[in-house]
Amino acid sequence: MLDDIDRGLVQALQINGRATFTQIGAALGVSTQTVARRYRQLRGSAGLRVVGLVEARHRGVQQWMVRVTAAPHVAGELGAALARRPDTAWVKLTSGGTEIFAIVSAATGDGHTLLLHDIPRTAGITAVSAHLMLHTYLGGPTSWRGRTDVLDVRQRELLERPGRPFDGARGPRDSDAALLAALLRDGRTSTADLAVATGWTPATVARRLLELEASGALFYDVDVEPAMLGASTMALLWMTVAPAHLDEVATELATHQELAVVAATTGPTNLLAQAICVDPPALHTYLTRRLGGVEAIRTVETAPVMRTLKATSPNPLASPRR
Repeated sequence: MLDDIDRGLVQALQINGRATFTQIGAALGVSTQTVARRYRQLRGSAGLRVVGLVEARHRGVQQWMVRVTAAPHVAGELGAALARRPDTAWVKLTSGGTEIFAIVSAATGDGHTLLLHDIPRTAGITAVSAHLMLHTYLGGPTSWRGRTDVLDVRQRELLERPGRPFDGARGPRDSDAALLAALLRDGRTSTADLAVATGWTPATVARRLLELEASGALFYDVDVEPAMLGASTMALLWMTVAPAHLDEVATELATHQELAVVAATTGPTNLLAQAICVDPPALHTYLTRRLGGVEAIRTVETAPVMRTLKATSPNPLASPRR
């Protein structure tokens, strides 16, 4: 379990993924050395990582939520294979380990090989479905509110990035490839190291980072083991909502502290959420008392997450996470 300093550090990075240890220390009221030490400890014990990500529409891709039902003896191996692919993220084993969930990025208009060819040829699969992500209400550059309950308004203001002076800022260019690849590996890579990776000057790197952030193309996500924050139970919630009420319901759910993701999708269910709760009784309470009170939700399918094989990183995590 993390103490208030650790939680404050995680929240600080969610507010500003590239905040210096000195900035974070000033906000938390601790020394720079304490922040640096805690950060190193959390990287090892809680899987803490900051990842620089490009918003999907700026990459010219569509995101598909893929569900694959497989025999138990092949599900783990198949999930690991999907996690190794560069076009997947958030690969999870759900429903007792018999279903694999993954987000697959495909070029807009592309008949994606993973969706149409690769998976159907894999032995042991009993069902495959793909759901296009239409709109994200919670997720991406927003945060799971379960970990953002430590810093007050003044502390948050100390951590916020500078204003956005680039009114005409544009999204990524081909020349940004090396920069974005380095940030995908580690969103806190120093300006000096980014300069080496890109062949640019540090001043050019700093200016380009601000431009990409100002355009809304680049954001930073924080990956940390939820159990370290006191949350041991995760579940994907596949919901059916009357189309006329979808936007209203999704907007309401995006305010729920128990949810980390809320997204509208295609398919027989049209709304997906990821719940993160302290334990199974807490999940039951959320489903029956809060989610159950939203009358426009017609059906809910709950798929417990058994293991996360890959999060936002380009490569599988060093060790599977529950």
